[in-house]
Amino acid sequence: MTNRTLLTEANAPTIVFDNVQLTLGGTTILKQINLRLDAGKTHALIGPNGGGKSSLIRALLGQVPHTGHIHFQWPQQEGRLGYVPQALEFDRSLPMTVMDFMVSLQSTKPAFFRQKHAFYQTILNALERVGMSDKAQRRMGALSGGERQRVMMAQGLMPEPSVLILDEPMAALDDTGAQVFEALLQSLKDKGTTLLWIEHDLSAVKRLADTVTGLRQTIRLHGAPDKALSTDALLSLFSHTPQPPHSITLEAAHG
Repeated sequence: MTNRTLLTEANAPTIVFDNVQLTLGGTTILKQINLRLDAGKTHALIGPNGGGKSSLIRALLGQVPHTGHIHFQWPQQEGRLGYVPQALEFDRSLPMTVMDFMVSLQSTKPAFFRQKHAFYQTILNALERVGMSDKAQRRMGALSGGERQRVMMAQGLMPEPSVLILDEPMAALDDTGAQVFEALLQSLKDKGTTLLWIEHDLSAVKRLADTVTGLRQTIRLHGAPDKALSTDALLSLFSHTPQPPHSITLEAAHG
């Protein structure tokens, strides 16, 4: 039995969406979402803008009311859920360094309280994983959009998550940042982390994802990227011409 199998069995959850529906202001955002995302796999979520991808993530995180059920099926004890939001907006004039920012997110004490050396080292280790340890004392407002996104990835790793949810993490990244992200995703996958990742770059989805789900209000495609991302399925997902969605059940999604 491999180390990855041991970690998956001990920590990573399967995520099940059972007839999830979301309506806001009389508008149907999500309809009949039935989906099973297996533990220890990398799952990409794609679709047009306004198709409901971020809304599904918000429902998963308990941030919006919805009908139906969302289950985390933990093999044993409940583990940690990490989350990397789409973008970070803040006052760039604030005299806050990257380290100050990370401390404020991770500590129960005020950021100006001196922490133990091991606490700062843990933060530096997380920053190192995203190639940002050399900018720990850089002011947050002086970072590029891609660098801020990498800092957000680092905070999602503290402590090590059993499931990590990422909302368009590559949107602001340059080529170097994209390479860092892909290496990070692969390392988490090798450890058996369950990953759910919103992405627009279909080439990245084909390289990195075990499964891909296409969402436009309801599920339009689902499966392994090499089979699911057919021309017809992508037309159904992104075309403005109404087309019937693919029929996806929990059993079909699992298979």
